[in-house]
Amino acid sequence: MQLRYSFRLYPSAGQRTALARAFGCARVVYNDALRARETARAEGLPFPKSGDLSKTVITRAKQTPERAWLAEVSAVVLQQSLRDLDAAYKNFFDGLKGKRPRMGAPRYKSRKDTRQAVRFTANARWSITAGGKLRLPKIGDLRVKWSRTLPCAPSTVTVVKDSAGRYYASFVVETGPEGVLPETTPELGIDLGLGHFAVLSDGTKIDSPRFLRRAEKRLKKAQRSLCRKEKGSKNRDKARIRVARAHARVADARREFHHQLSTKLIRENQAIAVEDLAVKGLARTRLAKSVHDAGWSAFVAMLEYKAARYGRVFVKIGRFEPTSQVCSQCSVKGGPKPLHVRVWTCGTCGAVLDRDINAAVNVARAAGLAVTACRAQVRRVSVPAPRSEAGTYPTPPTATAW
Repeated sequence: MQLRYSFRLYPSAGQRTALARAFGCARVVYNDALRARETARAEGLPFPKSGDLSKTVITRAKQTPERAWLAEVSAVVLQQSLRDLDAAYKNFFDGLKGKRPRMGAPRYKSRKDTRQAVRFTANARWSITAGGKLRLPKIGDLRVKWSRTLPCAPSTVTVVKDSAGRYYASFVVETGPEGVLPETTPELGIDLGLGHFAVLSDGTKIDSPRFLRRAEKRLKKAQRSLCRKEKGSKNRDKARIRVARAHARVADARREFHHQLSTKLIRENQAIAVEDLAVKGLARTRLAKSVHDAGWSAFVAMLEYKAARYGRVFVKIGRFEPTSQVCSQCSVKGGPKPLHVRVWTCGTCGAVLDRDINAAVNVARAAGLAVTACRAQVRRVSVPAPRSEAGTYPTPPTATAW
């Protein structure tokens, strides 16, 4: 499988200027190619192919006074910009055909976009020097903060400048079966929530860090300062970067929490089951901020790709499974319950069930995993039998089972 590793870059002032030039040239080539295709569509002409566009917006454009500065950057960067446009059109047409979720047509890129990126392939002859620097054509040797070792030689490198003004080098590598972990026995069901970020079928409850909620005071102060600055001024641009950095710290902390938790669960369990939550629907409710702060989709995506990489089993059950309504002891459906009910008693078997742990156990069973509610808050109490059930039966009475 392909994995992407990102490392922080620290370019000098001259290298930042060269990167800005590369970002701008890639954006201009992208917009020129998009304009040529839109013009051909409006005039009823055939769809221009990538080869013809390359000759028009790159090779011939370099020979004109208006686009002569395109020669100041690597040609590979410009070619990759055309590939990005081809990918955008392919995704758009595949969405119309029903092959993937629908998305809009390609749009022009703006020089005011706060996120910029350029990609270098092996044809660009980029390299990592003996001193650990990233050597890029027509840019120079960039200082890299290596936090880990790449598992193999990367095929491409993408230089990204994010909204907070930080630079990253993103490498794409191929990994083989050497990353498969030894088999283990535990199988786990996970119930994601807001009160607790995750409740496991073994009874463990993981608190929600609420990174956004904890940083709200600092974010409000930075946003208030931004609103007071005059539009178009240098001070406003500096204030915008401060707001972006504050949000970046929150996103980085959340991503680190997701990585650590997902790696721990994957290493300790052979199979993991989660529920396919309707995050987009929940994000339109009054709980939208808390839902976005939890980041369930990113966490589930990490579990999925790490399970595939390390040889674990990952199962996602349907979102309409009544995991919170079914008793994990007798499998009898007790009906819907409001959110404020955190503990309920099964009317059939008399088990006192913790709502979240019971749901996690049901998630695992719905996925076909063999789990038990170890350390779960489940206890049996005596429940008076209803009049209609008083007496003895040769066989247990029938009940509505899930």
